[in-house]
Amino acid sequence: MKNIIVASTSTVHGSGYLAYLLDNLTSFYKDTEEILFIPYARPGGITHDEYTAAAAKAFEAIGKKVRGIHEFENPIQAIADAKGIFTGGGNTFLLVSQLYVHEVMQPLREAIFEGTPYLGTSAGSNICGLTMQTTNDMPIIYPPSFKTLGVIPFNINPHYLDPIEGSTHMGETRETRIKEFHKFNTLPVVGIREGSWLRVQSDQITLEGPHSARIFEQDKTPYELPIGSEVQF
Repeated sequence: MKNIIVASTSTVHGSGYLAYLLDNLTSFYKDTEEILFIPYARPGGITHDEYTAAAAKAFEAIGKKVRGIHEFENPIQAIADAKGIFTGGGNTFLLVSQLYVHEVMQPLREAIFEGTPYLGTSAGSNICGLTMQTTNDMPIIYPPSFKTLGVIPFNINPHYLDPIEGSTHMGETRETRIKEFHKFNTLPVVGIREGSWLRVQSDQITLEGPHSARIFEQDKTPYELPIGSEVQF
């Protein structure tokens, strides 16, 4: 039974790292004292050790220990043995590349389908979808494939931003970018706003948090998914 939290972000404005999720994570990771952290996305180019330390500090608040997957001689075995897994945000291209390089994409998928609690934030949420093609990140490295975990039957756009009325910014909106994606791809896309997340339990996917989500389907007008609703296509 899949047991996943797919969160838009690790940090909401005015709070600490993962602070807005900690109450939920206490029960989410109730059956383990140690969480396996996947730091491959390396936000801002920080080291794996630096990123793991930041995650460990956050989880201290709920009495959980954290170990980075890079600390293990065998990352595949580390995933198999893990009782809880967390993949943080950063650059999705780098994250996906490293998951393939270390041959852990498939073992991670299998662990999730077997019920290991998995938390993803930002890039770590992008990889829950069928592909990483709706990320907001720059292609700083070329991954072997855009195909990702596929533990949910659609794609994610984390940090989803609505157009700002009256803005003079001339760049493309998130909605425009997703429309471009749908010119060549049929996969639905769920835009998750900051501070909200998808709760996946087996095949039930529910939107939680303070904000509605924006839903995009090919050749359809985008629409809002209210808080507490199930995601169904």
